[in-house]
Amino acid sequence: MPETDLNQQLVERYHEVNGDHPMTDADDVYVSAQFVVLEELCAARGRDVDAVRWLMLGQRLPLPGYLRSDGAEMVPADLFALADRAGGVDLLEAWFTAHWADPITGKAEWNSYLSGQYVCLHSVTPATIQRKDYLTAVIGVAANEPDAGSSQWSARLHALVDELDTLEPAFTAYDRLRFGGPTSRDTCIDVMRTRFPRP
Repeated sequence: MPETDLNQQLVERYHEVNGDHPMTDADDVYVSAQFVVLEELCAARGRDVDAVRWLMLGQRLPLPGYLRSDGAEMVPADLFALADRAGGVDLLEAWFTAHWADPITGKAEWNSYLSGQYVCLHSVTPATIQRKDYLTAVIGVAANEPDAGSSQWSARLHALVDELDTLEPAFTAYDRLRFGGPTSRDTCIDVMRTRFPRP
């Protein structure tokens, strides 16, 4: 399919947000299993792909989560789900930010959502974003709790880690490049299970 001007603008915007890091064959395989090609999703949903790109560039829908090495814009299969729940793209920002009591936090989360970088969740909704934030915060300080190391503490910790495990995908090496270090799965799931094995 010929490249459009909007396609090129979206590619440039993607690199502004994520940096310019190479996608390996393994990255491509991971992304192809977890995400769908924007053009294919639009065709299946009867949407004009350039109109959707325009919404992304206008900060009304999130950017693609990944650019595959062949240039395909990769997006979650439920890309349009939140806008549908909100009553349309025009109502999405107000609906989304209203899930946070603090408007400043709500706006910051909206900007994070628009970046397309919420690839850390199988399903990106205000509820899953809030739950992930809670779980990573609690897991991050678990080792400092007064009863750390006890059987009750261990059971509590592993329940939290297991819940986070259900929310998060595996991530890929590309993610560690663009985020500049380990992912939340690395630090809050894999490391914690290694440091504190199940009794």
